[in-house]
Amino acid sequence: MIQGVVDAATLKRMLHDGGEIALLDVREEGVFAKGHMFLAAPVPLSQLEIRVPVLVPRRSTRIVVTDGGEGLSERAAATLARHGYGDVSVLEGGLQAWIDAGYEVYTGVNVPSKAFGEYVELHDETPRMEAADVKARIDCGDDMVILDSRPLAEYRKVSIPGAIDCPGAELAYRIHDLVKSDSTLVIVNCGGRTRSIIGAQSLRNAGIPNRVVALKNGTMGWHLAGFPVDNGKDRTAPPPTEPGLRKARESARRVARRFGVRFLDAAGLDAFRREAGTRTVYLLDVRSPEEYASRHLRGSVSAPGGQLVQTTDTYVAVRNARLVLIDDHGVRATMTASWLMQMGWDEVYVLSDALAYGEWVSEPPAAEVLGLDDVHCERISPQALAALCIEGASVLDLDSKPRYREGHIPGAWHGIRANLARNLARLPAGDCIVVTSADGVLATLAAPEIAAITGGDVRVLAGGTQAWRAAGHPMEEGETRLTDDTDDVWVKVHDRTGNRDQAMKDYLTWEVDLMTQIGRDDDAGFRRYPTAE
Repeated sequence: MIQGVVDAATLKRMLHDGGEIALLDVREEGVFAKGHMFLAAPVPLSQLEIRVPVLVPRRSTRIVVTDGGEGLSERAAATLARHGYGDVSVLEGGLQAWIDAGYEVYTGVNVPSKAFGEYVELHDETPRMEAADVKARIDCGDDMVILDSRPLAEYRKVSIPGAIDCPGAELAYRIHDLVKSDSTLVIVNCGGRTRSIIGAQSLRNAGIPNRVVALKNGTMGWHLAGFPVDNGKDRTAPPPTEPGLRKARESARRVARRFGVRFLDAAGLDAFRREAGTRTVYLLDVRSPEEYASRHLRGSVSAPGGQLVQTTDTYVAVRNARLVLIDDHGVRATMTASWLMQMGWDEVYVLSDALAYGEWVSEPPAAEVLGLDDVHCERISPQALAALCIEGASVLDLDSKPRYREGHIPGAWHGIRANLARNLARLPAGDCIVVTSADGVLATLAAPEIAAITGGDVRVLAGGTQAWRAAGHPMEEGETRLTDDTDDVWVKVHDRTGNRDQAMKDYLTWEVDLMTQIGRDDDAGFRRYPTAE
C-alpha cells in the first residue's frame, strides 16, 4: 500500500541510511532531463509496468516516487501498490520541494555515470589527446590503434576513420591481440567524454605496457575540429586468442587485487537467491549482447559492462542492492566490478566459474510486465486495420516521438500514455480508436484506460506497428498529428537535426561542469582506491 508522503529532508536521510531504496522519477525522460535528483532513476509513468520489474525486482523494496508536482507520483504509487509493491511513498512537493530544501538538481541523463567519468579523469589524471594531434599521427602513419568504446550500433552511426569498435568492458579483454608491440600508441574514444575516459583508464588500470590516452571529447571533438567521420563501418575487435586471453586474465587479477574485487561461488549465489525476499540481487551478464543471446544464465539480464558503467541507472534502481556480475572468463566482470565499486556500490561480486553454475539457456528471457496478463481487450490485425482506416477509425500511436517520426501508420496520431486524458481530446470523432505501440505491449496496457476515458470502442493493433510494417503496409514519416508537446525522450546529440555543432559544444561543457556540481553534493559517493602497484 502507499505508506504516505515524505518531505525532502526525510528523503535525504533515507538515501544515506544504508538501507535499500529506489528513488523513481516518473516524468517522461525528456522532462526528467531538464532537472532531477542525482540518485533518481528515470521510470516514466507511461512505461512503469514495463520497466519496474527489472529495475526494482523485489516487491518489498522501499520506494520513493517523485515528479514535478503534476500528480504523476500519486498515480505511479497507486499502480505500484496495486501490483504488490508494499513500501511506496511519495515525495511531498516533488522536485520543487527538493530545490526549496537547498539540494542539488541536475540536468541531462545518466548523470551519476557521466559525473563519475569526470571524477576519474581528474583524480586518476587520465591522459588525453587533442583531435588535431591524433589526426596528425594518423597522417604520419604512426604505430597506433584507435579503439571506439561504444556499442556497435553507436559506432556504425559515426566513427573516427580507422577506429576499431571495442566496447568498454571488452577493452582489457581484447586489447592484447590488437597492438603490434609495447610501443603501439592506444587511443580510446567514444561519442563524447565518459567512455573515452573510463576506457582509457581501464587499460591503464589493467597495467598494459603501452601508452594509453583518451581522445579528448571523442567523436564530437573530432567533428568540431573539422575532421571527416566515417559512417556505417563494421570494424570490430575479434575475441582474444589463447595468448591474448592469458594476458587479459593476468590484467584482471591485477585489477582485482588493487580494488579488492569480491568473488562469489555457487554456494554464495544460492544463498543470495534464498534471501531474495529481503535483499535485492541483480544478476548482470556483462558480456556482449550477442554472447548473451547465444547462451546465458537463467534469470540474468544482459548488461554489457561498458554500458552498465555508462548508464547504470537504466539497469539498477535499488541503492545498496547486491550486484552479481556474470562473465565466461571473468575478465570483463572483474573490470566492470572495479568501476562499480569506485562509483560507490558496496556489494558488487563476480560470479566465479560462472559457466559451471546453474542452468544456461539460449531462449530469450520472458519479460515481466505488471498486469499485462490481466488486460482483456479486442485486438485487430494489420489487414483488418488497413480496411478500418478507410472507414475513418482513429489510430493512436503511443511509441516514442523519435520512433514515431521515423515511421508510423499513415494518418495515425501520436500520444503519450501518461497524458491520455488531454491527448484523446485532440483526436477526431470516430467510430473507434485503434491504439498501437512498437510491439503492442504499451498499447495493450493503455487500452482499458482509453476505454474508461472515452467510453467508446477501443481496439489494439495485434503485434503493434512492427506487425503493420512486417505485413508490407505503407508507413508515414515525420512528426505529424502530435497530440502533446511534452518531451518524452532525451535525444542524443549525434541524433539531433538542428544546430548540432552548438549542441555538441553545450553537451561537452555540461559534462565538464558536473565536477563542480557534485563537489557540493553528498549524494555522489564516489571512492578513491590506492594507486597501482
